[in-house]
Amino acid sequence: MTKLKYFMLIAMIAIGSSARAQETFSPTRLTTDHYFDLERISNAQISPDGARIVYARQQINRLDDKWESSIWIMNADGSQNRFLAKGSSARWAPDSKRLLYFAEAEPGHTQIFIRWINIEGPATQVTRATENLADARWSPDGKSIAFSMFVAEKPKWTIGMPAEPKGAKWTAPPRIVQSLHYRQDQVGYLDDGHKHLFVVASDGGAMRQLTSGKWSIGAGELAGPVPFDWTPDSKSVVIQASRDFNADLTYQRSQLLVVDVATGAVRELVGKPGEWSSPTVSPDGKIVAFTGYPTSDKTHSVADLYVVALAGGEMRRISGDFDRDPVNLKWAGDGSGVYFDADDHGSHNIEFAALKGGVRPVTTGIHILTMDSVSNDMMAAGTLSDPDHPAEVMRYDLRKSGEPAQLTTINSAFLAGKQLGKTQEISWTSSGGVKVQGWYITPPDFDPTKTYPLILEIHGGPYGNYNVGFNYMWQNFAANGFVVLYLNPRGSTGYGHAFSDGIDHNYPGPDYDDLMSGVDAVLARGFVDTTHMYVSGCSGGGVLSSWVIGHNNRFAAAAVRCPVIDWLSMTGHTDLPLFTYSFFRKPFWEDPTDWLSHSSLMQVGKVTTPTLLMTGVLDRRTPMPQTEEYFSALKERGVPTTLLQFEGEFHGTGSRPSNWVRTQLYMMSWFKRYSREANGKIVTTAATDKP
Repeated sequence: MTKLKYFMLIAMIAIGSSARAQETFSPTRLTTDHYFDLERISNAQISPDGARIVYARQQINRLDDKWESSIWIMNADGSQNRFLAKGSSARWAPDSKRLLYFAEAEPGHTQIFIRWINIEGPATQVTRATENLADARWSPDGKSIAFSMFVAEKPKWTIGMPAEPKGAKWTAPPRIVQSLHYRQDQVGYLDDGHKHLFVVASDGGAMRQLTSGKWSIGAGELAGPVPFDWTPDSKSVVIQASRDFNADLTYQRSQLLVVDVATGAVRELVGKPGEWSSPTVSPDGKIVAFTGYPTSDKTHSVADLYVVALAGGEMRRISGDFDRDPVNLKWAGDGSGVYFDADDHGSHNIEFAALKGGVRPVTTGIHILTMDSVSNDMMAAGTLSDPDHPAEVMRYDLRKSGEPAQLTTINSAFLAGKQLGKTQEISWTSSGGVKVQGWYITPPDFDPTKTYPLILEIHGGPYGNYNVGFNYMWQNFAANGFVVLYLNPRGSTGYGHAFSDGIDHNYPGPDYDDLMSGVDAVLARGFVDTTHMYVSGCSGGGVLSSWVIGHNNRFAAAAVRCPVIDWLSMTGHTDLPLFTYSFFRKPFWEDPTDWLSHSSLMQVGKVTTPTLLMTGVLDRRTPMPQTEEYFSALKERGVPTTLLQFEGEFHGTGSRPSNWVRTQLYMMSWFKRYSREANGKIVTTAATDKP
């Protein structure tokens, strides 16, 4: 054997032993190698005549390490399912004969294309914008398309620089920044400008800017999937407008405006201070439905459903006692009310709010059912997922009760022969007598007489939730022998205002109690190895996982991902510079007490838990300096810690498929190194994959 072959063999053995320490690949379990076969299904759009459905399929391009989106089309009964085009965000024209969609094209950026369905030939590119486009919607007469686009506002500052010598290579001048906000179409890029409304003829031509000023379309806390809607006569557009920060650092959240397409004239429709979103015009053009809530001193509020006359007047709440956030508003064909989606206790179903008569359920079930689109005869198309199945396209009649009809089985081959972990709902009473809901997943070969390592995975937000949809991360942990606990502590959405209000100006706070009592509830079932318990989470979950290890030593190791650990320094780093103000009653320059007392950095002196830190190098939501501060403090304290800085990642560490796999393997590798004895002592195992 040559020396080269010998060293190659040794390297292969080393790599193989390292992989085995993290994960044993299996054809019957969802190990990380199967992740590349998963497809994401979304945006099911039924044609206005109800004859066809288009939807988006995302597949992993292994060579370029990215998710790629394509548009597929089928008959409304699921037959003749076939590829249509590369692109995303498809929308039917009112005549059901054309589709618009987004795709990359000259001169760069995302452009709008239109394709005739029953005519052979290529799609037509109708825009040639120099910025990325978003939110494209047909006018009801099919003649125009409205969309949003970032409009840069380059500040000018003339100074008397000496002339450059001939042939000189002086450094380029600085980029002048005068705003506090970051561009939303280019994550992490600080630039002056705003997102405004444009129109273009559906057969192409010059783009025309309709709005301007120091405000942006959408962009508020409740910015929904559609920040504007046409009126039925195609003469006006109702938009959500989010204002800039005022000079005194207060924030006029958002308002609803009506824009005249011919003249660009703008009038106020809803100007009451608050967060207003998702304007949706009734079929007769007389009423606008929208969601939101008035301005208050609360950290977070549950949105209500309102209506207001398009001509103007007093707004009226029609959601009654329904204490959940309405999304994806769709008017009934006869204008009698509004259909919408809503989260409730981890499930997602369809509701109907009558203009007179309150809210009633349209669908029920433990699943995630979306209402992506509705035809003229009130047939809805969306996707459905549950703990054992990734999303597939569904069709259902909003006028009748009954189970949705499943139209695709795209991930059936991916799941064939796989043994999934079993998902079990659990509920318990936490501090203050509050009822909390969660779920745990057990390994496929679970034996209740044995004990298993536990991972507590904490969601971000904090105003968000975990749900009953399929989750590869949790199933992958379960496939590797872990019990996975995920729950919705106070602050989570889908449980009403009082529950989300539980952390008002107190974050982290009683959500910590909910997490720890949830762990206790699972421990009481007797199948958890208490010497091998781990905690992890990203974003808001990074906040809470770092908070947990600063307040107790019950976990053997932690994986703190993309965290906020210092609220003071966070204000100058994040892409939402004033967002954190709402967590505390006073600015830090008036009273830093709450800012400090709720920062995990201030608890680092109590940490003994080995901590893996993971953040994307491009993250501007919870920027790298936050993670580096914690890393430095843990190092100073002598706590075992390692920092992983993920290349090519913005917020989170899994947008690139390879980074998602790395995240899983690094976490499992880290967890398998450590155990904690009953006396609190950390024991390091003889892992083969240490750096």
